[in-house]
Amino acid sequence: MATFLYKLGRFAFRRRGFIALMWVALLTLAGVGAATAPAPGATSFSIPGVEAQKAFDLLEQRFPGASADGATGRIVFKAPKGQKMTDAANRATVDRTVKALSGGSEVVSVADPFTTRAVSKDATVAYASVRYDAPGMELADATRDALEKAADDARAAGLTVDVGGDALQAGAEPGATGEIIGLAIAAVVLVVTLGSLVAAGLPLLTAIVGVGIGVSGITALAKALDLGDNTSTLALMIGLAVGIDYALFIVSRYRSELAEGRDREEAVGRATGTAGSAVVFAGLTVVIALAGLSVVGVPMLSKMGLAAAGTVVVAVLIALTMIPALLGFAGKKVRATGEKRRSRGSEAEASGPSAASRQTRPGLGVRWASFVVRRPAAVLLLGVVGLGAIAVPAGQLQLGLPDDGSQPTSTTQRRAYDLLSEGFGPGFNGPLLIVVDARKSDDPQAAAASVTDGIKGLKGVVTVTPPAFNKAGDTATITVIPGSKPSSAQTEDLVHAIRDQGAGIRSGTGAQVLVTGTTAMNIDFSQKLNDALVPYLALVVGLAFLLLIVVFRSILVPLKAALGFLLSVLAALGAVVAVFQWGWLGGLIGVEETGPVMSMTPIFMVGVVFGLAMDYEVFLVTRMREAYVHGESPSQAVVTGFRYSAKVVAAAAVIMMAVFGGFISSSEAIIKTIGFGLASAVFFDAFIVRMAIVPAVLALLGKRAWWLPKWLDRVLPDVDVEGESLKTQGTAAGAQDGDAKDDDRELVRA
Repeated sequence: MATFLYKLGRFAFRRRGFIALMWVALLTLAGVGAATAPAPGATSFSIPGVEAQKAFDLLEQRFPGASADGATGRIVFKAPKGQKMTDAANRATVDRTVKALSGGSEVVSVADPFTTRAVSKDATVAYASVRYDAPGMELADATRDALEKAADDARAAGLTVDVGGDALQAGAEPGATGEIIGLAIAAVVLVVTLGSLVAAGLPLLTAIVGVGIGVSGITALAKALDLGDNTSTLALMIGLAVGIDYALFIVSRYRSELAEGRDREEAVGRATGTAGSAVVFAGLTVVIALAGLSVVGVPMLSKMGLAAAGTVVVAVLIALTMIPALLGFAGKKVRATGEKRRSRGSEAEASGPSAASRQTRPGLGVRWASFVVRRPAAVLLLGVVGLGAIAVPAGQLQLGLPDDGSQPTSTTQRRAYDLLSEGFGPGFNGPLLIVVDARKSDDPQAAAASVTDGIKGLKGVVTVTPPAFNKAGDTATITVIPGSKPSSAQTEDLVHAIRDQGAGIRSGTGAQVLVTGTTAMNIDFSQKLNDALVPYLALVVGLAFLLLIVVFRSILVPLKAALGFLLSVLAALGAVVAVFQWGWLGGLIGVEETGPVMSMTPIFMVGVVFGLAMDYEVFLVTRMREAYVHGESPSQAVVTGFRYSAKVVAAAAVIMMAVFGGFISSSEAIIKTIGFGLASAVFFDAFIVRMAIVPAVLALLGKRAWWLPKWLDRVLPDVDVEGESLKTQGTAAGAQDGDAKDDDRELVRA
């Protein structure tokens, strides 16, 4: 591995014009594809295997033309103070609104509140339901405009009017300001770390090129592959973070190689062979974690994970090829590590020994590592207890999906939600749709009546509508209004109670009872993700554990890495619960409404955080293993690893936190939550687990940390991440032009 990447780096350095042109051509091609691709339609959302999805599919078969997945809109009216909706003037306004909406080309039906008894008991609130033949995201702009105009006209007549439902679904507002701030922070960190604007600009440039190719490719394929907006957002989030970090590690190693006195081409080759090897394996762990989302069984998550994994692959390839090429273009503008310090040190030496001693004082990373090596037990205990305390709120994690009740109070959807709760009760915003499949029943009418009677006797039920049969008379639908809001635990308990009762009805009458609707679908989705979390974790951690055994040639080091990751992700989930569920400090990041945490948050955090945690593990510990392999004692190897890697890993972590933190400004709940969770997890993992717990454990284990059974040592491939094979590679390869040409021809053939 190290030898191949060494040759690849030298090839890219010498053929930098070709490499740069190749990546620019790919970026242009992806951009043209994105610009000319057809506009994507609505993203289909399905959860194969769950009861709510089976019920939706059954409705499509038994009620053809009913548009079970069509959008719905609720225009909610509230009379002025002291008036009622049944007053003549207010009633006339509602009638005009209903008539204005009835002529829409995509409208299936509009329910008049005065004929459907959609008026509150005190007659102050009423609503008109509008059903469409297309899902919310597929509605034409003219249809949305007509709905908003009808509401505006009713407001002009003196009523309080708001619109709920999914007919006005809006895409997420891009958090451009937050992302720009995140990139600005990353730029400052890069300048401080790498010492020059040119060196700092290289990781930013390559990360932007990689993300541009990845996101443009996703946009170009969005229509064909049914990819949603969140797919490109996740790819952007992950691609920026890893793209900057991977480039940073190679540039930093290049500067270290220059400091050893090597010429620029040789330094590029060695940097690509050593740090590049770490980049490859770190990237593999991220790809495994993201691609592993496919095991969850939700098509939308699989597509998001695979798209983000593809962007990570692009970031790795760019780091291995474009960075060496750009270093060739930069020439002497990228200096060796400590070049300025050495010149200042010479001046200090001339001015006196005390000044010189100050210049040679060990860096903060070395001093911290030396302290940890001297007090490993105390550092380990403090780190574990601290993360454990932060993780405590995770024990009360509640999962759910957002509804109109979680929208900001400034939105019309949230105001409509509140008006309906005020007039009809909180459960009215989350009705349950019961589907009675009586095809195998001797008496479908009796079976449906039995279901209705049984549901009426359940705790938490406010209203049960009479069964409505299809034309064939073998399938009925029943609407149930709970007494609690859609995202509450009481509503979830009611769904399970209806399903438990349905099992008894099936055994007695032969009719199958299915619970669906948006609320039931959200409950089933959360449960499916919960059930998939442990298998997903086992798969991802298991594969990465095997990969790290190959990288480190150790059993205990990968085991320690996996356990440290669990601490990080639990602490991050605890922080997410405290902010988004309990509301602690939520106002600082724009959390307007607390409630259950987004269902997808834990599984996304597990996947992404594991990949990023292994990044830091690989970059930091490979330097320690390199020192150990070259003859240093275990404790000294820990200090050496920090001397060369601590500053860069810390910079990489700050950059990732800045990038992820930039997405907290998004108006999309899942993006905001995941951005906060990932930023928190990176802080916990990089600065507590990798910078404190890992060196403490290695110091306690000593030589045992690098133990590997002899039989396993013989079986495992030698990937040479430390670059041991490069000891004899550089001089001959760099001195003879014929060898360089051979390397080029070999790489071209590969």
